[in-house]
Amino acid sequence: MEPSAPLHRLGAEGTKAAFSPPRHAGALRPAGATSLVAGPGRAGALPPVCRSGIGRAAPAWRMALLLLQLTVLGAALAAAALVLISIIAFITATKMPALHRHEEEKFFLNAKGQKETLPSIWDSPTKQLSVVVPSYNEEKRLPVMMDEALSYLEKRQKRDPAFNYEVIVVDDGSKDQTSKVAFKYCQKYGSDKVRVITLVKNRGKGGAIRMGISSSRGEKILMADADGATKFPDVEKLEKGLNDLQPWPNQMAIACGSRAHLEKESIAQRSYFRTLLMYGFHFLVWFLCVKGIRDTQCGFKLFTREAALRTFSSLHVERWAFDVELLYIAQFFKIPIAEIAVNWTEIEGSKLVPFWSWLQMGKDLLFIRLRYLTGAWRFEQTRKMN
Repeated sequence: MEPSAPLHRLGAEGTKAAFSPPRHAGALRPAGATSLVAGPGRAGALPPVCRSGIGRAAPAWRMALLLLQLTVLGAALAAAALVLISIIAFITATKMPALHRHEEEKFFLNAKGQKETLPSIWDSPTKQLSVVVPSYNEEKRLPVMMDEALSYLEKRQKRDPAFNYEVIVVDDGSKDQTSKVAFKYCQKYGSDKVRVITLVKNRGKGGAIRMGISSSRGEKILMADADGATKFPDVEKLEKGLNDLQPWPNQMAIACGSRAHLEKESIAQRSYFRTLLMYGFHFLVWFLCVKGIRDTQCGFKLFTREAALRTFSSLHVERWAFDVELLYIAQFFKIPIAEIAVNWTEIEGSKLVPFWSWLQMGKDLLFIRLRYLTGAWRFEQTRKMN
């Protein structure tokens, strides 16, 4: 019976092995299958594939959290910077530039060289059109503009004897012979048609135009650059644009010459850097100050007498960005504005230095907005110009 003993033991052991419960769940896993258990004694652990997914997700969450923190920090810094700039703009805001004249600026010389007192914009108009030409060191470029303008105006007067005009050249403290060059036209056409105002010191383009407008006699007032970049006969386009705005609220309306239609051509001729500066400036003008006007800087603008009085009475900026403030004031008072395409040619001799001038104008735009917003500057209904 010895042989049967091993068989009995083998059967018993086999039965024991067959009915013994598995020590862990992995014992039931088919060969080659992936277990949901990481190993013995680690019930509930995730498989290696899941663990690697969590490993990759953790840095992603950390990155998202870091970006959120940086965004919040950036927004806080931007808000703090804006508050600081607003405080600086408020503290450094100057009062409205004095409208007084120096004693020498209260007179003009007639064709005989005799002094005569300048009129005031508060007087009743006696001309249909006043043309104000700001000039700073323009002895070379001014004659071309004056010849074209006066030739057109004289021909128009011959066609329509009821039409009358005046041209006011404002010498903005020039260091060259600008006043003498302009005075020759006074001698040729007479001081009723051409007058020269010589400022004691340089005020800036906006300041020079304001001084000329304050002494104008026209029902309509045109500001025109001394370089003659805009074809002067296009004043008729501005007049038509002005008339199309009727009825004028409180007799106020403005027509702005525009070079926006020449933008594609100018981009083709400019460097990428200057094009970038141009687009940046246009964005700041739109975002901070003036909506709906594509070209605020064209120096060919026509005002009704009342619109000129209202806008220039509130003007603070006297240099290159004065156009923007002027239109900002006009839009505040809801003065209707027409933008009219004009013929324009770039003339050599510009006083603008591309980068620094645009940077200065950008700063002026920001400060214009902030100073009105903080109450450092206020809109004047009307203010008498002494």
